Amino acid sequence: MDESTCEQSFPDFFADAPAVTVQDPLARFLGAARDGVMEYRYADAVRLAGHSCPTVAGTWLMTLHGLRALYGDELPVRGEIEVYMADARDAGTTGVMATVAQLVTGAAPETGFHGIGGRFGRNNLLHFDQPMQGTIGLRRKDTGAAVQVELDASVVPWPDEMRALLPKAASGQASTAELQRFGELWQERVRKMLVEHADDGAMVQVSSWTVS
Repeated sequence: MDESTCEQSFPDFFADAPAVTVQDPLARFLGAARDGVMEYRYADAVRLAGHSCPTVAGTWLMTLHGLRALYGDELPVRGEIEVYMADARDAGTTGVMATVAQLVTGAAPETGFHGIGGRFGRNNLLHFDQPMQGTIGLRRKDTGAAVQVELDASVVPWPDEMRALLPKAASGQASTAELQRFGELWQERVRKMLVEHADDGAMVQVSSWTVS
């Protein structure tokens, strides 16, 4: 199966979601990417998480906007960014959000890559249970500049139709047609977040932050 066939398995709007391009010194060092430049797309996050949902989409946008605030027109340097999560690693959807943020930033917990000759380490860059007001914090290792990012997913609410379908789908009582409709409604909300509200400051809120 070629790449184009694989992409056809995803909803079309995945291709319309904003992408993020980074420079990864480790990828450059090992010859894995020309000049270490790599582009990540929303479909990459879906492949990693195994699903597409408002949490995955929201974290994708929070990470993207946080990096834009930190780097401006520069390419974010993957592996040189610390990620802070407000909640504990086993709380709610924190693990999912951390996974998406790690994909883009390279920041890993203690289990991450330890580096080569004291360089390129990715371990201990992902922190949990941090005292902060935002949901996710990002910090540049080189300058110390940091931002915290929060998501208000209520800006794109579920449609009324979902209220009746969700309990039936979750309990396994939905018909085939109802399950198909459930999936359509589910991804429609994700589409609105990623496409129609990708730059909505009311949904993704970024503020400067001093790491304590």
